[in-house]
Amino acid sequence: MISSNTEPDVRSSTMAGDPNCPICHGIGYIHQDLPVSHPDFGKVKICSCRQPSIVQTAQQRLYRLSNLDAFAQMNFDNFKTEGRPGQGLDQINSLKTALNVSINYSQNLKGWLFLKGGYGCGKTHLAAAIANFVVSVGVPTLFLTVPDLLDWLRFSYDESGTSFEERFDEIRNIQLLILDDLGTQNATAWAEEKLFQIINHRYTNKLATVITTNQKMEEIDGRISSRLMDPELVTPVIINSPDYRSSLRDSSQSQVSSLEYYSKKTFKTFERRLSEKLSPDEQTNLDRAVQDAQQFADKPNGWLVFMGGFGTGKTHLAAAIGNYRHSEGDAPMFVVVPDLLDHLRATFSPNSSVSYDSLFEEVKKTKLLILDDLGTQSATPWAREKLYQIFNHRYISESPTVITTSQRLEDLDPRLKSRMSDSRICKLYALQVPPYRGSGVEVKPRRVRKTTGNSI
Repeated sequence: MISSNTEPDVRSSTMAGDPNCPICHGIGYIHQDLPVSHPDFGKVKICSCRQPSIVQTAQQRLYRLSNLDAFAQMNFDNFKTEGRPGQGLDQINSLKTALNVSINYSQNLKGWLFLKGGYGCGKTHLAAAIANFVVSVGVPTLFLTVPDLLDWLRFSYDESGTSFEERFDEIRNIQLLILDDLGTQNATAWAEEKLFQIINHRYTNKLATVITTNQKMEEIDGRISSRLMDPELVTPVIINSPDYRSSLRDSSQSQVSSLEYYSKKTFKTFERRLSEKLSPDEQTNLDRAVQDAQQFADKPNGWLVFMGGFGTGKTHLAAAIGNYRHSEGDAPMFVVVPDLLDHLRATFSPNSSVSYDSLFEEVKKTKLLILDDLGTQSATPWAREKLYQIFNHRYISESPTVITTSQRLEDLDPRLKSRMSDSRICKLYALQVPPYRGSGVEVKPRRVRKTTGNSI
């Protein structure tokens, strides 16, 4: 038997329920007629007429805590799959795939969705679009950047008086949890432990979770990364599109790569110098260099080395290869050799955000490495050793590599020379042309060596 007896003044001052409700008569809650031995004896129960408003209030609270107002305009309809003008087909396809997978996930909420990619590629937009969609259909959802999540836990109470334990439990068990920017948090022992406990709980109970990151897997806490690699629970999606918010900064490229500064050096902008009246041999030499560069760019295989004086077009052709591969969706690393060594030295600084090991491994194992101006670096034993290690790794693995140098082959480190001389892997090409007009390089009298071929 259920009774709605209560004090008249309480009823008159708290008409929280439906005034026409036949159960609570507008009070909003009821007393249950239970035996003294029952665990719920003496407790009031929310009347069913109040359930919709309670759910709505809870949803509004989660929406406010998630700060989804700031992402209200992010939905699936306005997600731009074409990304930034000029990007390649592979990059566009990665955006389309990410969009389709996210839409499907929002409608099913099965397992985990793991969105990976550089800054500004659209990860947060898709995560917010998922949140906005599921909230609109009444799914309890929390959308938080990982640093905000940890701050939320550190500040133990909100205006409703929620304790740390209650808040922690809510995060762990919310029907859908979206964690944006994993890896940007302050990695204190406490933060790592709390984050792991949340992720592990949701992993163990297979609770719907969306996680975004721009970190590499090896940079994420091993306990978390191992769970993110579970193919039975996690759907990983890699977005390799550049930052759509910036025409200068391309987050799909390594921070070491300077290819963005050579974006105008393409095959289309390469001058064949017809107006300069090169000799027939010089013109043929230059045309064949362009042809070889284009063939390599279309299908990178082995090593391609451009040798020649300053201002002959070596760097332009190397950058054109990199820009073409980038337009096809790859992330080539273009770096001037002295700059590369400076980047490696800088990792030893206590303030460096990148470890030496991670950067060195990235250079050695990048899909396409373009090394400009080999031979201009400081010839210290350390520099020679680092370059040799990079060369040797890529030689053994036969990884696609482009090298430019103004040095003669015999003037290079013998260990590098021996690998560059292996015709099975490496094609050396001598640019036998004068410097470009306006390059600032003095054109000295020269004898043109007649050749039947241009490879050496």
